[in-house]
Amino acid sequence: MELENLVTLIQKVSESELTGFQYETDEFTLKIQKEKAAAPLVGSAVVQAEGISQKMENAPAATENAGNNQSGKNGNLVKSPLVGTFYAAPSEEAEPFVAVGDTVKKGQVIAIVEAMKLMNDIESDVDGTVTEVLVKNGEAVEYGQPLFRVE
Repeated sequence: MELENLVTLIQKVSESELTGFQYETDEFTLKIQKEKAAAPLVGSAVVQAEGISQKMENAPAATENAGNNQSGKNGNLVKSPLVGTFYAAPSEEAEPFVAVGDTVKKGQVIAIVEAMKLMNDIESDVDGTVTEVLVKNGEAVEYGQPLFRVE
């Protein structure tokens, strides 16, 4: 996909009421997801294409600290990238991906969020130890909701 077409696509999604967009070919996958903001901002979006992330202009400063400390507690928060249903394990009879005390690596699948009948792997943003699981299996989660604390 040419850069000019990519920029146009990003602008169209940013200007629309869509909260996210995904385009896949055999060669690459493109995901565009709008950042949640306290006040509406035109043009706020995060773009990920084959592991490359780029913040678009006008992204709120509060999102720069995503995954950082909250309420004075130590550790990084792994947050839900979308609205859906949280699953701690790949199936009902399987063991959870991770539990408190488990060591995780950046990029390791630690949960699933089901959205619109699609299962989305949730990966750890950091290396560390899971110190807290903040949601229950089968619980509905919101965009940006903390799921795990990792130290």
